[in-house]
Amino acid sequence: MKNCIIFCAGEFDRLIEPVTAGDLILAADGGFAHTNALGLTPHGILGDFDSLGYVPKNAKVFPIEKDDTDAMLAVRHGLKEGCRRFLLYGSLDGPRLDHTVANFQALQFLADRGATGFLVGKDCIATVVKNGTLSFPAESQGVLSVFCMGSDATGIDLKGLKYPLEQGTLTAGFPLGVSNRFTGCAATVSVENGSLLVLWSRQPGLPNHT
Repeated sequence: MKNCIIFCAGEFDRLIEPVTAGDLILAADGGFAHTNALGLTPHGILGDFDSLGYVPKNAKVFPIEKDDTDAMLAVRHGLKEGCRRFLLYGSLDGPRLDHTVANFQALQFLADRGATGFLVGKDCIATVVKNGTLSFPAESQGVLSVFCMGSDATGIDLKGLKYPLEQGTLTAGFPLGVSNRFTGCAATVSVENGSLLVLWSRQPGLPNHT
């Protein structure tokens, strides 16, 4: 599975997994500063560059007034290049809450197209699982929260967590899935019909997404 590593303009402190030779590296606007700090050469640099404040060499420049955020421009580019797994750094800890919410919607955009996306923040990671399962190893620690994205999500199973659920339903109108916890055993989050936004405490590695 080809990875797309996108660096956005929000805060960034470290990678969650090594960048490999086959990964597509994209810098979205201010994310170019993060690739510079890491010594990475992006395969694509794109955006309106209102965050970075200057236009890097070989960048693809878009107007400030556009339908896509800079992160979405990068997501679309990665899909066109055949990527199926996306890691977006600097996507959760920026000063703009509206851009964070837009990044949650970018996760749904990817899930609707059969791809998987992870927003990687300093203390938290987020993904959307659609008609599928997330599997966490036994060493996972901290908090996990689950939210319905869009229409009701049904057939939800939460296993190996402090507050289990079997064949449950979540709606977009009530935050029933907030503040669950890992318990020191393997855990799964699955949904038969619909999409779940899942957020959990950052730790080494990413869950298996099937």
